[in-house]
Amino acid sequence: MVRAQHGVVSRAQLEALGFSRRGIEHRTQSGRLFLVARGIYAVGRQELTPDGRWMAAVLACGDGAVLSHRSAAELWGIGREWERRIDITIPRRSRLERKGIKVRCRPSLDAKNFTHRRGIPVTDPVQTLIDVATELLPLRLERAVNEADKLDLVDPETLRAALDDHAGELGVKKLATLLDRHTFRLSDSDLEVLFRPLALAAGFARPLSKEWVLDYEVDFLFPDHDLIVETDGLRYHRTPSQQARMARRDQVHTAAGFRVLRFTHWQIAHAPDEVTDVLRRTRPHLPQRDPGHGLPGPWTGSPRPDPRP
Repeated sequence: MVRAQHGVVSRAQLEALGFSRRGIEHRTQSGRLFLVARGIYAVGRQELTPDGRWMAAVLACGDGAVLSHRSAAELWGIGREWERRIDITIPRRSRLERKGIKVRCRPSLDAKNFTHRRGIPVTDPVQTLIDVATELLPLRLERAVNEADKLDLVDPETLRAALDDHAGELGVKKLATLLDRHTFRLSDSDLEVLFRPLALAAGFARPLSKEWVLDYEVDFLFPDHDLIVETDGLRYHRTPSQQARMARRDQVHTAAGFRVLRFTHWQIAHAPDEVTDVLRRTRPHLPQRDPGHGLPGPWTGSPRPDPRP
């Protein structure tokens, strides 16, 4: 048991094993037990590992206590603790106070929202991200979501769907706003309808869509300017093969002389001025050929279609 609990044990556990009060005091005086928190002992040595600190804090807060918030984020590898303050959540109302521990009372905490990691009771990745969303700035929260995805703890699409089961909890709205912005995806037809006016406003002629250029289908092609615009509705979650294919496609097009710009679907739908501004500032740096004068540039894809009405 002691090894599974990272070298710490509670007085209640010792008594359940048959140790008397006098026996516990004797082992404390003889240097075999070290008091590290109220009713919590380190066995054999006083120094605790990080896991030992967390386990001691959980034990010190009683039945049902779990590591949560920033401490849980650090245990999962997606964040850092706040100045060595340990965050613990207990599933009951209480005025419990422990030195070095921030105790949070949440009677509504459901058993399905916590688990064990390295033997330590802890909120699961979804609950942990919801909890830290109440404390982190957007950039740091986004970093935590990215790390959770990278470590295969929870991907953004699954995380977004899981928020429906946590409606009303602090942190849900902030996290949902972040996820909606970066997992937003338009249909191909809606994407084309929204993007074309932005290109026209930036001074470009109507782009070709879904053209094949050097064996790759591109979202939008401006053949008179050797410009390719790609759009991305999966900013967060790509498999390694998707990432490799995207990088290879951009490399092939860039090596052939094309300028490649990327926008998210969210930008096109919700930040059109930003997209137009980037296109407008890019245009002077591109080749400027008159429409209808052929394609002397590096474009070698499918035959150019007839002009569209």
